Amino acid sequence: MSQDKPIPDAIDGAELRFAIVAAGYNGELVEDLRRNLVKTLRAANVSEDNIRQIDVPGSGEIPYAAYMVAMSGDYDCVIGLGVVIAGDTPHHEIIAHSTAKALQDVALRAEVAVINGIIVTNTRAQAIERCQGALDRGTEFGHAALTMARHRITLGERLDQVEDEERKRGGTEPFAQN
Repeated sequence: MSQDKPIPDAIDGAELRFAIVAAGYNGELVEDLRRNLVKTLRAANVSEDNIRQIDVPGSGEIPYAAYMVAMSGDYDCVIGLGVVIAGDTPHHEIIAHSTAKALQDVALRAEVAVINGIIVTNTRAQAIERCQGALDRGTEFGHAALTMARHRITLGERLDQVEDEERKRGGTEPFAQN
């Protein structure tokens, strides 16, 4: 991630619903991400009742739980949180690539915004800087979640209009999945 952060829009999240799926590995760092994420959501008027938190063993399990909550239709955005630090094998690369692809697939299949909040670093010091330090990715993930949840609502409403118009004309649904 770049250090050239966008300036977040001010979004009132009072009506938005979020699910956070958090990994247990590197738990202290994941908790720092979660704390800053939830703080950001709460500052945007998201009630505690509109934030569901689900814990999974590791980052590799995040996509499955994210898929399940996304498919429920109960959430405007799902955020996966994890911290993967390189070790002596390329396992961290496998987790980084597979979870990134899987989380994109979840978003597209479920038509729910998904934020990939899995931090992958080469060293623990890099992870600390991103979770506890000045880089503060938890707050970034919160702003991204608010923006994407709002887009889900507004763009989803427009897609619903397009589908209704197409049905009225007697055509097939333009966005129907086969």
